[in-house]
Amino acid sequence: MTAQAETLEFQSEARQLLQLMIHSVYSNKDTFLRELISNASDALDKLRLEAFRDKDLQADTDDLKITLEVDKAARTLTVRDNGIGMDRDEVVGLIGTIAKSGTAEFLQKLKQAKDGAGTQDLIGQFGIGFYSSFMVADKVTLVTRRAGRDEGVRWESAGESTYTIEAAPDAPQGTSVTLHLKPADVEDGLPDYTEAATLRTIVKRYSDFITWPVQLAPEGDKAEGDKADGDPETINSRKALWARPQSEVTDEEYAEFYKHIAHDWTDPLETIRLQAEGTFEYQALLFIPARAPMDLFMRERKRGVQLYVKRVFIMDDCEALMPEYLRFVKGVVDAQDLSLNVSREILQNDRHIQMMRRRLVRKVLSTVKSMMTEKPEQYATFWREFGRAVKEGLLDDFDNRETILGIASFDSTHDAEKQTTLEDYVARMPEGQEHIYYLTGESRATIENSPHLEAFRAKGYEVLVLTDPIDEMWVDSVPGFNGKQFQSVAKGQVDLDTDEEKAEAKERAKDFASMLEWMTSSLESDVKQVRLSSRLTTSPACLVGDENDLTPTMEKMYRAMGQQLPPIKRILELNPTHSLVAALHKAFTEDKDHEGLAETAELLYGLALLAEGGELADPSRFVKLVSQRAEQSLS
Repeated sequence: MTAQAETLEFQSEARQLLQLMIHSVYSNKDTFLRELISNASDALDKLRLEAFRDKDLQADTDDLKITLEVDKAARTLTVRDNGIGMDRDEVVGLIGTIAKSGTAEFLQKLKQAKDGAGTQDLIGQFGIGFYSSFMVADKVTLVTRRAGRDEGVRWESAGESTYTIEAAPDAPQGTSVTLHLKPADVEDGLPDYTEAATLRTIVKRYSDFITWPVQLAPEGDKAEGDKADGDPETINSRKALWARPQSEVTDEEYAEFYKHIAHDWTDPLETIRLQAEGTFEYQALLFIPARAPMDLFMRERKRGVQLYVKRVFIMDDCEALMPEYLRFVKGVVDAQDLSLNVSREILQNDRHIQMMRRRLVRKVLSTVKSMMTEKPEQYATFWREFGRAVKEGLLDDFDNRETILGIASFDSTHDAEKQTTLEDYVARMPEGQEHIYYLTGESRATIENSPHLEAFRAKGYEVLVLTDPIDEMWVDSVPGFNGKQFQSVAKGQVDLDTDEEKAEAKERAKDFASMLEWMTSSLESDVKQVRLSSRLTTSPACLVGDENDLTPTMEKMYRAMGQQLPPIKRILELNPTHSLVAALHKAFTEDKDHEGLAETAELLYGLALLAEGGELADPSRFVKLVSQRAEQSLS
């Protein structure tokens, strides 16, 4: 170690992760090599792209490749690439720390994982494959030099609390990761990774499709050592899976390719192939993951599929090819007629790209639709993991809105254990029901206990239970489904009564008119109107909004985002058959002095507010009023 070498501490989360990686039991340790080769492939892609865009970049791009080097005597395995490389800041930022959101949550779940496979699944969600090196190595040495820079960096760690970093003046362009291997132990599931046959088998299984040649150097053929006899052996076929006939590709090969591009450790939920011929040719190989990534709803997330032009990698995360609400879809699209010199800005307005995007979206949605009927368990997994994101498409993808509604599932009052599709909801609608009824709220329990549902239950009408934040927005912008309009049970007037019940309600309203007018005036600081309800059967009162009013949950969301809103007054509806309301009406009719009844009106408003999970403006006053009424009733 030179005098310039520094010893630095890992970020605390990285230290914990390293220890878990070292001491956990994994069902398949071979996958460390897949992760290192995948990282090397990404580095080569980035170099070629950067060299294409920056003609002044001083970089060697003539013989790009990935090389595996072994030294049996020293028990080392080196994975070397001549790609983009890293500078010192990138090494510290990408390897010395875990530069990912949700690290604390990841570590907690990792500790709770009860088996090795479960632990592997979690690791794949965070894209930290480099750390898998410590499953098989006692020490890892990384030497790297960024293309266009004069000096490289040497990093080394034994996977404990610290690592060393120093300048490496003679480092070649690219990155080499040298693993100082643990002793081979068949019983512990640790093969001898210095054996050429072992490496060939692993590369063939996990990395055969890598675009770049993966070469196995003869032992002794090292960057710093003497040349050994024989030439390097290319041990991957380099055949693009999307260009091969579908009959020639196995499910295992698709799964490994998905893991490579998605940096996931689990098999995909569904594989989608698409080939377009004619005036504009392209091929697509897309995947729906089996679980949502941790950053699905984070602002800094990446989205989009990889874009190739005639097998040449152009960009990661091509947003122009996949809408925001399908950001979880992974895969590649290989176009034959695009220019290699294409930018994200050009893609946004390219006619061919827009055409490809429309067809890719339709293909993904139709695949999900097929899942609903042919693979219901698989569909249930998809909707559980990605339903919230897919519903975002109802707000901005007008062309596919009906299709999205057709593949959506919702909780409802029909079955507490099973979600329903809108098609099934409509099929169950009793004769005379004209709307698809719904109620939004923060939880199913809150909605199930809402007084707004009372009359609908009594009439046998099913109500959708919508608890996702996105539900608050799309229900107001989507007119309906299959000719049936959506109707909130907590907004506007409810028309569930028979003609006879309507006639009775009309007469009752005349009888209550004076009291309702008085209560509206008495509660004018809180409500815009007090009226009789046709939606209540057992509760004394509830609060409802006008057709275009914001719901209480939506109002909270806007205020939480810092938006200033004027006070939103709602309508207080009373159940005239409830004993409390009837007693108030009797007292109001018999007693000309109504000031003493104002507190009862205030209590009714407070009860309605609490019933829907609202917050009282003055809880202590409400408690005082309730205490006084309880005391009076006991005396």
